[in-house]
Amino acid sequence: MLKELFNKSKKEKKKYATIPSEAAKHDVPEGIMTKCPDCKKIMYTKELQKNLKVCIHCGYHHGMSSPERVDSFIDEGTFKEFDQDLTSGNPLNFPDYESKVEKDRKKTGMNEAVLTGSGKVNGVEVVTAIMDSRFRMGSMGSVVGEKITRAIEEADKRKVPFIIFTASGGARMQEGVLSLMQMAKTSVALKRLSDNGGLFISIMTHPTTGGVSASFASVGDYNFAEPGALIGFAGRRIIEQTIREDLPEDFQTSEFLLKHGQLDGVISRLELKEKIGTILDIHQWDGDLPW
Repeated sequence: MLKELFNKSKKEKKKYATIPSEAAKHDVPEGIMTKCPDCKKIMYTKELQKNLKVCIHCGYHHGMSSPERVDSFIDEGTFKEFDQDLTSGNPLNFPDYESKVEKDRKKTGMNEAVLTGSGKVNGVEVVTAIMDSRFRMGSMGSVVGEKITRAIEEADKRKVPFIIFTASGGARMQEGVLSLMQMAKTSVALKRLSDNGGLFISIMTHPTTGGVSASFASVGDYNFAEPGALIGFAGRRIIEQTIREDLPEDFQTSEFLLKHGQLDGVISRLELKEKIGTILDIHQWDGDLPW
């Protein structure tokens, strides 16, 4: 009797999950899971993408490509790209520059580090420029400056707002002074837009540095940034060595800039379209004052 009960209990014993082998771990397809670099938690990549690439645990804003920005910000089916065929040359004969640019073209599916075009945000027509840090770290060369300038001029011509998303390591060193010239060219185009009553909204994302932060990124009628974005001209170590002082831990973050009056707001990507849409509505309104 006891023997029968013992054998029965062995059969009914629950089976517990075992730790997967190293081989089993490698069987998980690449890209299914994403680890947040901030809170270190792991989540399904699809879940992260549905949340506009904002960590569902800590709110960290993961990098976005230009096409992803279009999908998340521009009304569906309204985006029309400008100057798609503009490509960089090698004016200074910098070694291996063409091959590096070609490699980035294949990697990103883009011809340059900025995507420009027109579309609608909550029904309001805008012209936009969206920089992409996947292409030469979003560096500003002649074509980037030219595309942004043409987009500004198109906004001026159409009498619609101009919105830019910046993401850049600064001027492109392989193009030397031709790259630095884009700082002045884009800024002059924005001044004309302003003189003609145009609206310019700048949205700085991680990172916005160097010549981009020192020119068109910082001269908007509204200057906004995403949470935690690195924004600044010179690098932290250079500044510390120059002034011989330690800088605050949050120095050159969007939150630091907001606290010191250099930004009009830090806006989560999850709220961005709604808040920018409200600003656009305010500037579109041309009725009689209610008082």
